[in-house]
Amino acid sequence: MKHKHADLIKAWADGAEIEYKSKVDGVWCAQSDPEWDVDYEYRIKPEPKPDLIKYIVTEAISEGICRWDLSEPQFANLVLTFEGETGALKSAEVI
Repeated sequence: MKHKHADLIKAWADGAEIEYKSKVDGVWCAQSDPEWDVDYEYRIKPEPKPDLIKYIVTEAISEGICRWDLSEPQFANLVLTFEGETGALKSAEVI
């Protein structure tokens, strides 16, 4: 019978980074030497999500501030960088 974690064991043997899910708090934790316990969940460590960069044009108008998102930076006067994993703002640059 095939081991429950056979595919992950093979991936680990080929150099993949493995994580297990803590039964205490449900958080994924790095595991350099997995025990391959059938009662635990394991996974290949996912690739981090890249940062999201938003190019913004802002201008003051009589009614307040107007803003447009752009896909290209050529007319932007503000660049916002958001952390890929959490979505938290990492930096704001006025250009």
